[in-house]
Amino acid sequence: MDTYTTTLDPAQQQALAGMMTAYYVVAIIVCIFYVVCMWKIFSKAGEAGWKSIVPFLNNYTEFKIAWGNGWLFLLCFVPIVNVVVSIILFVKLAKAFGKGGGFAAGLIFLPVIFLPILAFGSAQYIGPQN
Repeated sequence: MDTYTTTLDPAQQQALAGMMTAYYVVAIIVCIFYVVCMWKIFSKAGEAGWKSIVPFLNNYTEFKIAWGNGWLFLLCFVPIVNVVVSIILFVKLAKAFGKGGGFAAGLIFLPVIFLPILAFGSAQYIGPQN
């Protein structure tokens, strides 16, 4: 049985550590930015912004804003159904703020761009739409 092992020299180890550090720093910045955007969206919808920080409560509140019934977030725990429900959530979230289908597509495919537009733009919350 042949085994193949590799070792990294110190320069490679430092380069790898630097890349991993940069990745984690960027990931943390994106997560903080997402929380800030959701805080602002919750505030626009008349909910407490701090709910965007609490796990599960943030999902419940987001579904409450978009669907009118927060408990539907439990559907996100069902495999395959969660993908469909998440897409519908973005469509309903866009409608709840008076936006159309194009904006909903932006939320689905480019949330990093369209969530800040929804949060910091002039969109006003009009409530869940059917």
